[in-house]
Amino acid sequence: MLMALGMFVFETRTVPYQQLQRATEWRHTSQSRVGDRPAYQFVGPGSDKITLSGTLLPEFTGGRLDLDDIRDMADQGKAWPLVEGTGRQYGLWVITQVDETSSTLFRDGAAGKIDFTLSLEHVDDERTDLIGDLGTSSLARLAGAYA
Repeated sequence: MLMALGMFVFETRTVPYQQLQRATEWRHTSQSRVGDRPAYQFVGPGSDKITLSGTLLPEFTGGRLDLDDIRDMADQGKAWPLVEGTGRQYGLWVITQVDETSSTLFRDGAAGKIDFTLSLEHVDDERTDLIGDLGTSSLARLAGAYA
């Protein structure tokens, strides 16, 4: 397991990302001063974003259906706990964007190669009311079909 977002597990047979990029900001306000540089004050943390990107080869890895599962999670507008395979907990994250580019198309339109980018943003970890419910997602419907 590379990472888990809620109950969605990033691994070879689902969505194995090849790159994780994280950008964290801190907020500082400025006050102009006559004859001197502006004065700055730290006002707290800013946005914290993670971008996962990679290439899917549906004959060997996950494909469009796995990306659709992530889209179903995003449709809920909820936050999901993000945990790395090492056990590191990142807190609660929302899915803000999924980009997908299909290429090496077969005669039926199926993609032999899918490049993807998944964008996540950290939300307040204390807001447990934001945590998503997989009971309404296609992941739960699929799990029920195999039970």
